[in-house]
Amino acid sequence: MLPDYRPEPLLDYTKPENAALMRAALDRVKSQLGQTHPLIIDGQPHTSSSQFATINPSRPAEVLARFAQADVEQGDMAVEAAWRAFQTWQHVPASERARYLLRAAAEMRRRKQEFNAYMILEAGKSWAEAEADTSEAIDFLEYYARQAVRLADQSHLLTQNPGEQLGYYQIPLGVGLVITPWNFPNAIPTGMLSAALVSGNTVVFKPAELTALIAWKMVELFYQQGIPPGVLNFVPGRGSVVGARMVAHPLTRFISFTGSKEVGLWIYEQAAKVAPGQKWLKRSILEMGGKDAVIVDETANLEDAAQGILVSAFGFQGQKCSAGSRAIIVDSVYEHVTNRVVELAKQITVGDPDEGSHVWMGPVIDQRSMKGIMDYIEVGTQEGKLLFGGHHIETPAGGYFLEPTIFGDVPWDARVAQEEIFGPVLACIRASDYDDALRIGNSTEYGLTGAVYSRDRSRLERARREYHVGNLYFNRKCTGAFVGVHPFGGFNMSGTDSKAGGPDYLLQFMQPKSVAEKL
Repeated sequence: MLPDYRPEPLLDYTKPENAALMRAALDRVKSQLGQTHPLIIDGQPHTSSSQFATINPSRPAEVLARFAQADVEQGDMAVEAAWRAFQTWQHVPASERARYLLRAAAEMRRRKQEFNAYMILEAGKSWAEAEADTSEAIDFLEYYARQAVRLADQSHLLTQNPGEQLGYYQIPLGVGLVITPWNFPNAIPTGMLSAALVSGNTVVFKPAELTALIAWKMVELFYQQGIPPGVLNFVPGRGSVVGARMVAHPLTRFISFTGSKEVGLWIYEQAAKVAPGQKWLKRSILEMGGKDAVIVDETANLEDAAQGILVSAFGFQGQKCSAGSRAIIVDSVYEHVTNRVVELAKQITVGDPDEGSHVWMGPVIDQRSMKGIMDYIEVGTQEGKLLFGGHHIETPAGGYFLEPTIFGDVPWDARVAQEEIFGPVLACIRASDYDDALRIGNSTEYGLTGAVYSRDRSRLERARREYHVGNLYFNRKCTGAFVGVHPFGGFNMSGTDSKAGGPDYLLQFMQPKSVAEKL
């Protein structure tokens, strides 16, 4: 019998004994870099006529690994291999499928610093952010294993009918295409893959190319647990080429995607088209980002609010869909709070996270991202007042480092207050009062996360009813959801409203079957 689920404890790397473990893991991982990795289709390695490399964003000249890049034919091969494997995998009992996840969780826990090290090098995560990412990946494995067993047979929920034996079962959908982002390169892929697999589906996995090495280490973990050939296929490649083909393939039953709104909307549209030979309506499970806000009223603990704004905006360089990129502050305390946030931002350490746990902000992910963020910063200088930052930090190794950047007196409808920037840029918006703050909070097309700092109970209750976000936090930051504690997912253009790490998430990957037998 499994013990009750509990989130994985986070290690504190300011402690010398933990820092020594992390430093040793970084040294081990560095000694293993530079390899070329194949596609894995039906349990077999496959090369390709083209390759791509992953790099260290702190030192862009440093190539970490090379990968075969799938073409359209190999995408078809992967979907067809997954379809063949589904014919048997779907009948494996949920308890047996769950054991693959539990074994993977135990091994990832033993190798936690190793997985952290890959993210420090390939994604530019600080030690603390990498620790949180790996811990969340372990949590997904542990939580979904338990949920799959719970959901397998729901016959006890039915109203009994005399003279009949009744059954109500959640059965898998089929072949799933899982497309994952680079920003939580261990946790999000682990969660999306494990949810699909433990539900009885087979998977074609197209990871983000920027963090393909971390994705490789994660799927390797599943292969080491003996998962059958074809159940999990590793197919990195260009989204516009192999990704598009696999979305359209008639054997693809569902697409699970986390990424930009633009790509998510395209997938949603394509999945609605019925291809020749397709026997089902494809399901889309989409998480597409946010433009999240921290609201502060005049009754709040202003120091707590300033700290929460800072961490929400600049944790992992603001490269989170949950990042609090808007601070909406009522006029009477606006100057106090913004001044304090600027003071705190001046204390942020920006640098190569490989150097140690003291580095709080690392690089943004790549040159393209840095340019896009700098373009938004230029826009921000026209829309508001630059209070702090706004510059690229030059380093000898040419890393993609940016200062934490804060704009003040930004109009609520400015581009930097409405569009997702995905970088360390905070727009401070002055609200006339709490009513105005709530209006501004709801003014974007997104609805993912939000926070309210207030000591007024009636205002918190009003936000509970009226602030239209999927994850709402009171008197704390708007990032840092824990699996099973804060089921995660948003409304409107933030996605299809599914809740990762929640008790009903696996139902996205299943379909119910009712059976009645006359006695």
